[in-house]
Amino acid sequence: MTRRPTKPSLQDVARAAHVSIATVSRVINDTAPVHPDTRDRVLHAIERLHYTPNLHARTLRGGDSRTIGMIVSNLKNPFFLDVYESLEAEAHHLGHEVVVTSTGYDPDRLAAAVRLMISRRVSGIAAIVSEMSPAVLTELTSSGIPVVVHDADDVRRDLMTVQVDYGVGMQQIVELLYGFGHRDFAFVGHHTALASLSVRERAFTDALHRYGRDVTTRIVTETDALDGGRRAAYALLEGDVRPTAIVCVNDFMATGVMRGLRDRGVRVPDDISVTGFDNVTLAEYADPPLTTVDIPRDEIGRLAVDRLLHRSPRNRAEGRERRIIPALVIRNSTAKAPTRR
Repeated sequence: MTRRPTKPSLQDVARAAHVSIATVSRVINDTAPVHPDTRDRVLHAIERLHYTPNLHARTLRGGDSRTIGMIVSNLKNPFFLDVYESLEAEAHHLGHEVVVTSTGYDPDRLAAAVRLMISRRVSGIAAIVSEMSPAVLTELTSSGIPVVVHDADDVRRDLMTVQVDYGVGMQQIVELLYGFGHRDFAFVGHHTALASLSVRERAFTDALHRYGRDVTTRIVTETDALDGGRRAAYALLEGDVRPTAIVCVNDFMATGVMRGLRDRGVRVPDDISVTGFDNVTLAEYADPPLTTVDIPRDEIGRLAVDRLLHRSPRNRAEGRERRIIPALVIRNSTAKAPTRR
Protein backbone atom coordinates (compact mmCIF):
# COMPACT_ATOMS: atom_id res chain seq x y z
CA MET A 1 0.00 0.00 0.00
CA THR A 2 1.36 3.44 -0.99
CA ARG A 3 1.71 5.84 1.90
CA ARG A 4 0.48 9.38 1.32
CA PRO A 5 3.17 12.02 1.94
CA THR A 6 2.72 13.78 5.25
CA LYS A 7 2.40 17.54 5.44
CA PRO A 8 5.49 19.29 6.85
CA SER A 9 5.14 20.22 10.50
CA LEU A 10 6.37 23.09 12.64
CA GLN A 11 9.11 20.73 13.86
CA ASP A 12 10.22 20.07 10.27
CA VAL A 13 10.58 23.80 9.62
CA ALA A 14 12.53 24.29 12.85
CA ARG A 15 14.87 21.41 11.95
CA ALA A 16 15.45 22.73 8.40
CA ALA A 17 16.16 26.27 9.65
CA HIS A 18 18.32 25.08 12.58
CA VAL A 19 16.22 26.97 15.11
CA SER A 20 13.81 26.13 17.89
CA ILE A 21 10.09 25.53 17.38
CA ALA A 22 9.47 28.64 19.48
CA THR A 23 11.50 30.74 17.04
CA VAL A 24 9.50 29.44 14.07
CA SER A 25 6.31 30.26 15.95
CA ARG A 26 7.54 33.80 16.65
CA VAL A 27 8.26 34.34 12.93
CA ILE A 28 4.87 32.99 11.87
CA ASN A 29 2.87 34.82 14.52
CA ASP A 30 5.09 37.92 14.77
CA THR A 31 4.78 37.80 18.54
CA ALA A 32 8.36 38.85 19.35
CA PRO A 33 11.43 40.29 17.58
CA VAL A 34 13.56 37.82 15.60
CA HIS A 35 17.00 38.57 14.18
CA PRO A 36 16.72 39.27 10.40
CA ASP A 37 19.16 36.47 9.48
CA THR A 38 17.20 34.00 11.58
CA ARG A 39 13.91 35.19 10.09
CA ASP A 40 15.38 34.69 6.59
CA ARG A 41 16.35 31.09 7.41
CA VAL A 42 12.86 30.35 8.70
CA LEU A 43 11.21 31.92 5.64
CA HIS A 44 13.47 29.96 3.29
CA ALA A 45 12.62 26.74 5.15
CA ILE A 46 8.90 27.48 4.95
CA GLU A 47 9.17 28.09 1.22
CA ARG A 48 11.36 25.02 0.57
CA LEU A 49 9.07 22.70 2.53
CA HIS A 50 5.83 24.34 1.33
CA TYR A 51 4.74 24.55 4.94
CA THR A 52 1.30 26.03 5.64
CA PRO A 53 0.20 26.67 9.25
CA ASN A 54 -3.08 25.26 10.54
CA LEU A 55 -5.51 27.97 9.47
CA HIS A 56 -8.51 26.38 11.20
CA ALA A 57 -6.78 26.33 14.57
CA ARG A 58 -5.54 29.89 14.13
CA THR A 59 -9.04 31.10 13.26
CA LEU A 60 -10.50 29.43 16.33
CA ARG A 61 -7.88 31.05 18.54
CA GLY A 62 -7.82 34.49 17.04
CA GLY A 63 -11.12 35.23 15.37
CA ASP A 64 -11.29 37.97 12.76
CA SER A 65 -8.01 39.78 12.19
CA ARG A 66 -7.57 43.50 12.52
CA THR A 67 -4.12 43.33 10.98
CA ILE A 68 -2.86 44.45 7.58
CA GLY A 69 0.09 42.55 6.17
CA MET A 70 2.66 44.60 4.26
CA ILE A 71 5.48 43.13 2.17
CA VAL A 72 8.28 45.35 0.85
CA SER A 73 11.44 44.68 -1.15
CA ASN A 74 13.96 46.64 0.93
CA LEU A 75 13.00 48.34 4.17
CA LYS A 76 16.42 50.03 4.28
CA ASN A 77 15.46 52.02 1.18
CA PRO A 78 13.62 55.17 2.37
CA PHE A 79 11.02 54.82 -0.40
CA PHE A 80 9.61 51.64 1.13
CA LEU A 81 9.94 53.02 4.65
CA ASP A 82 7.94 56.12 3.71
CA VAL A 83 5.12 54.04 2.20
CA TYR A 84 5.11 51.86 5.32
CA GLU A 85 4.88 54.84 7.67
CA SER A 86 1.97 56.32 5.70
CA LEU A 87 0.16 52.99 5.54
CA GLU A 88 0.71 52.30 9.24
CA ALA A 89 -0.57 55.74 10.30
CA GLU A 90 -3.73 55.34 8.23
CA ALA A 91 -4.30 51.78 9.45
CA HIS A 92 -3.86 52.76 13.11
CA HIS A 93 -6.38 55.56 12.61
CA LEU A 94 -8.88 52.90 11.52
CA GLY A 95 -8.07 50.57 14.43
CA HIS A 96 -5.76 48.16 12.61
CA GLU A 97 -2.16 47.16 13.19
CA VAL A 98 0.41 46.49 10.46
CA VAL A 99 2.81 43.58 10.19
CA VAL A 100 5.65 44.22 7.74
CA THR A 101 8.34 41.98 6.26
CA SER A 102 11.16 42.70 3.81
CA THR A 103 12.15 40.29 1.01
CA GLY A 104 15.49 41.67 -0.17
CA TYR A 105 14.15 41.41 -3.76
CA ASP A 106 14.18 37.60 -3.39
CA PRO A 107 11.19 35.93 -5.15
CA ASP A 108 11.40 32.88 -2.86
CA ARG A 109 11.23 35.05 0.24
CA LEU A 110 8.28 36.90 -1.29
CA ALA A 111 6.40 33.64 -1.85
CA ALA A 112 7.09 32.53 1.73
CA ALA A 113 6.02 35.91 3.12
CA VAL A 114 2.75 35.78 1.14
CA ARG A 115 1.95 32.35 2.55
CA LEU A 116 2.63 33.54 6.06
CA MET A 117 0.39 36.57 5.62
CA ILE A 118 -2.41 34.40 4.22
CA SER A 119 -2.04 31.95 7.10
CA ARG A 120 -2.46 34.76 9.61
CA ARG A 121 -5.83 35.65 8.05
CA VAL A 122 -4.87 39.32 7.80
CA SER A 123 -7.52 41.88 6.80
CA GLY A 124 -5.57 42.71 3.65
CA ILE A 125 -2.14 42.48 2.04
CA ALA A 126 -0.18 45.38 0.55
CA ALA A 127 2.62 44.01 -1.64
CA ILE A 128 4.92 46.98 -2.32
CA VAL A 129 7.55 44.89 -4.08
CA SER A 130 9.52 44.77 -7.31
CA GLU A 131 9.86 40.98 -7.64
CA MET A 132 6.19 40.04 -8.09
CA SER A 133 5.50 36.99 -10.29
CA PRO A 134 2.30 35.70 -11.94
CA ALA A 135 2.34 32.63 -9.67
CA VAL A 136 2.44 34.71 -6.50
CA LEU A 137 -0.25 37.03 -7.87
CA THR A 138 -2.45 33.98 -8.44
CA GLU A 139 -1.86 32.81 -4.89
CA LEU A 140 -2.76 36.25 -3.57
CA THR A 141 -5.95 36.63 -5.60
CA SER A 142 -7.03 33.08 -4.75
CA SER A 143 -6.74 33.70 -1.03
CA GLY A 144 -9.97 35.68 -0.76
CA ILE A 145 -8.07 38.43 1.08
CA PRO A 146 -8.13 42.01 -0.33
CA VAL A 147 -4.83 42.78 -2.05
CA VAL A 148 -3.04 45.91 -3.26
CA VAL A 149 0.15 45.64 -5.31
CA HIS A 150 2.60 48.25 -6.54
CA ASP A 151 3.84 48.27 -10.14
CA ALA A 152 2.30 44.95 -11.21
CA ASP A 153 1.43 44.82 -14.91
CA ASP A 154 -1.15 42.05 -14.46
CA VAL A 155 -4.51 43.61 -13.58
CA ARG A 156 -6.88 41.04 -12.05
CA ARG A 157 -10.20 40.89 -10.27
CA ASP A 158 -10.04 41.70 -6.54
CA LEU A 159 -6.59 43.20 -7.05
CA MET A 160 -5.83 46.90 -6.99
CA THR A 161 -2.59 48.02 -8.60
CA VAL A 162 -0.86 51.35 -8.04
CA GLN A 163 1.17 52.22 -11.13
CA VAL A 164 3.73 55.00 -11.57
CA ASP A 165 4.27 56.44 -15.05
CA TYR A 166 8.06 56.17 -15.07
CA GLY A 167 8.20 57.19 -18.72
CA VAL A 168 6.95 60.67 -17.87
CA GLY A 169 9.46 61.03 -15.02
CA MET A 170 12.46 59.86 -17.03
CA GLN A 171 11.48 62.04 -19.97
CA GLN A 172 11.47 65.07 -17.66
CA ILE A 173 14.93 64.20 -16.31
CA VAL A 174 16.48 63.60 -19.73
CA GLU A 175 14.98 66.78 -21.20
CA LEU A 176 16.36 68.81 -18.28
CA LEU A 177 19.86 67.37 -18.63
CA TYR A 178 19.92 67.58 -22.42
CA GLY A 179 18.78 71.18 -22.16
CA PHE A 180 21.74 71.79 -19.85
CA GLY A 181 24.03 70.60 -22.65
CA HIS A 182 24.74 67.07 -21.41
CA ARG A 183 25.53 64.51 -24.10
CA ASP A 184 27.44 61.81 -22.19
CA PHE A 185 24.95 59.98 -19.96
CA ALA A 186 25.06 57.06 -17.54
CA PHE A 187 22.33 55.11 -15.78
CA VAL A 188 22.76 53.45 -12.37
CA GLY A 189 20.26 50.71 -11.52
CA HIS A 190 19.80 47.53 -9.52
CA HIS A 191 18.04 44.17 -10.02
CA THR A 192 17.38 45.10 -13.65
CA ALA A 193 16.23 41.54 -14.40
CA LEU A 194 13.05 42.34 -12.44
CA ALA A 195 10.36 43.74 -14.73
CA SER A 196 9.21 46.60 -12.52
CA LEU A 197 12.80 47.85 -12.12
CA SER A 198 13.88 47.37 -15.71
CA VAL A 199 11.02 49.69 -16.71
CA ARG A 200 12.91 52.67 -15.25
CA GLU A 201 16.02 51.79 -17.25
CA ARG A 202 13.92 51.23 -20.35
CA ALA A 203 12.19 54.59 -19.86
CA PHE A 204 15.62 56.24 -19.61
CA THR A 205 16.94 54.65 -22.82
CA ASP A 206 13.66 55.41 -24.63
CA ALA A 207 13.89 59.06 -23.59
CA LEU A 208 17.45 59.28 -24.93
CA HIS A 209 16.60 57.48 -28.17
CA ARG A 210 14.99 60.58 -29.64
CA TYR A 211 18.40 62.31 -29.61
CA GLY A 212 20.01 59.57 -31.71
CA ARG A 213 23.78 59.58 -32.14
CA ASP A 214 24.15 62.91 -30.39
CA VAL A 215 24.45 61.15 -27.01
CA THR A 216 26.50 58.38 -25.40
CA THR A 217 25.14 56.05 -22.74
CA ARG A 218 26.60 53.69 -20.13
CA ILE A 219 24.62 51.48 -17.77
CA VAL A 220 25.91 50.16 -14.44
CA THR A 221 24.03 47.74 -12.18
CA GLU A 222 24.77 47.50 -8.46
CA THR A 223 22.99 46.67 -5.20
CA ASP A 224 20.16 48.83 -3.88
CA ALA A 225 22.21 50.48 -1.16
CA LEU A 226 24.26 53.59 -0.47
CA ASP A 227 27.45 51.58 -0.95
CA GLY A 228 26.05 50.14 -4.17
CA GLY A 229 25.72 53.68 -5.50
CA ARG A 230 29.26 54.51 -4.44
CA ARG A 231 30.66 51.44 -6.23
CA ALA A 232 28.69 52.38 -9.34
CA ALA A 233 30.30 55.84 -9.31
CA TYR A 234 33.77 54.29 -9.06
CA ALA A 235 33.01 52.04 -12.06
CA LEU A 236 31.77 54.95 -14.17
CA LEU A 237 34.87 57.00 -13.49
CA GLU A 238 37.07 54.16 -14.75
CA GLY A 239 35.55 54.16 -18.24
CA ASP A 240 37.07 55.65 -21.37
CA VAL A 241 34.28 58.24 -21.64
CA ARG A 242 33.39 59.90 -18.36
CA PRO A 243 29.69 60.82 -18.20
CA THR A 244 28.72 64.39 -17.46
CA ALA A 245 25.29 63.27 -16.18
CA ILE A 246 24.41 60.22 -14.06
CA VAL A 247 20.73 59.26 -13.85
CA CYS A 248 19.98 56.94 -10.92
CA VAL A 249 17.11 54.51 -10.50
CA ASN A 250 16.32 55.98 -7.06
CA ASP A 251 17.45 58.60 -4.54
CA PHE A 252 19.00 55.97 -2.27
CA MET A 253 21.59 54.93 -4.85
CA ALA A 254 22.00 58.52 -6.11
CA THR A 255 23.14 59.60 -2.64
CA GLY A 256 25.75 56.84 -2.72
CA VAL A 257 26.81 57.89 -6.23
CA MET A 258 27.44 61.46 -5.05
CA ARG A 259 29.53 60.13 -2.14
CA GLY A 260 31.57 58.01 -4.57
CA LEU A 261 32.19 60.97 -6.85
CA ARG A 262 33.25 63.11 -3.90
CA ASP A 263 35.66 60.33 -2.81
CA ARG A 264 37.39 60.68 -6.20
CA GLY A 265 37.54 64.47 -6.12
CA VAL A 266 34.71 64.93 -8.63
CA ARG A 267 32.44 67.92 -7.99
CA VAL A 268 28.66 67.70 -8.22
CA PRO A 269 27.27 69.38 -10.28
CA ASP A 270 30.30 71.27 -11.65
CA ASP A 271 31.95 68.17 -13.14
CA ILE A 272 29.05 65.68 -13.19
CA SER A 273 25.32 66.21 -12.63
CA VAL A 274 23.41 63.54 -10.70
CA THR A 275 19.67 62.82 -10.54
CA GLY A 276 17.59 60.45 -8.44
CA PHE A 277 14.02 59.19 -8.50
CA ASP A 278 11.33 59.05 -5.72
CA ASN A 279 12.00 62.35 -3.85
CA VAL A 280 12.50 60.78 -0.43
CA THR A 281 13.46 63.13 2.42
CA LEU A 282 17.09 62.07 2.02
CA ALA A 283 17.14 63.78 -1.39
CA GLU A 284 16.40 67.19 0.08
CA TYR A 285 19.12 66.85 2.71
CA ALA A 286 21.80 65.34 0.45
CA ASP A 287 24.93 67.36 -0.32
CA PRO A 288 24.14 68.95 -2.70
CA PRO A 289 20.35 68.60 -2.56
CA LEU A 290 19.29 66.10 -5.20
CA THR A 291 17.35 66.77 -8.38
CA THR A 292 14.78 63.98 -8.55
CA VAL A 293 11.26 62.95 -9.54
CA ASP A 294 8.56 63.00 -6.90
CA ILE A 295 6.49 59.87 -6.24
CA PRO A 296 3.94 60.58 -3.49
CA ARG A 297 4.67 57.73 -1.07
CA ASP A 298 2.10 59.00 1.43
CA GLU A 299 -0.60 58.76 -1.24
CA ILE A 300 0.38 55.17 -2.04
CA GLY A 301 0.09 54.22 1.64
CA ARG A 302 -3.29 55.90 2.05
CA LEU A 303 -4.65 54.40 -1.17
CA ALA A 304 -3.58 50.93 -0.05
CA VAL A 305 -5.37 51.15 3.31
CA ASP A 306 -8.43 52.77 1.76
CA ARG A 307 -8.74 49.91 -0.72
CA LEU A 308 -7.89 47.08 1.69
CA LEU A 309 -10.38 48.15 4.33
CA HIS A 310 -13.06 49.13 1.78
CA ARG A 311 -13.57 52.53 3.37
CA SER A 312 -13.93 54.59 0.21
CA PRO A 313 -16.71 53.99 -2.34
CA ARG A 314 -14.95 56.55 -4.57
CA ASN A 315 -11.82 54.37 -4.80
CA ARG A 316 -13.86 51.28 -5.66
CA ALA A 317 -15.70 53.17 -8.36
CA GLU A 318 -12.43 54.30 -9.98
CA GLY A 319 -11.49 50.73 -10.86
CA ARG A 320 -8.68 48.35 -10.10
CA GLU A 321 -5.75 50.49 -11.31
CA ARG A 322 -4.53 53.84 -10.03
CA ARG A 323 -1.88 55.58 -12.13
CA ILE A 324 0.40 58.18 -10.56
CA ILE A 325 2.04 60.84 -12.72
CA PRO A 326 5.37 61.88 -11.13
CA ALA A 327 6.69 65.45 -11.12
CA LEU A 328 10.24 66.74 -11.60
CA VAL A 329 11.88 68.44 -8.59
CA ILE A 330 14.93 70.50 -9.57
CA ARG A 331 17.62 71.05 -6.94
CA ASN A 332 21.36 71.77 -6.88
CA SER A 333 22.78 68.42 -8.05
CA THR A 334 22.24 69.35 -11.70
CA ALA A 335 23.74 72.17 -13.77
CA LYS A 336 25.07 72.98 -17.23
CA ALA A 337 27.44 70.41 -18.66
CA PRO A 338 31.16 71.20 -18.50
CA THR A 339 32.79 72.10 -21.81
CA ARG A 340 33.95 69.05 -23.77
CA ARG A 341 37.69 68.76 -24.08
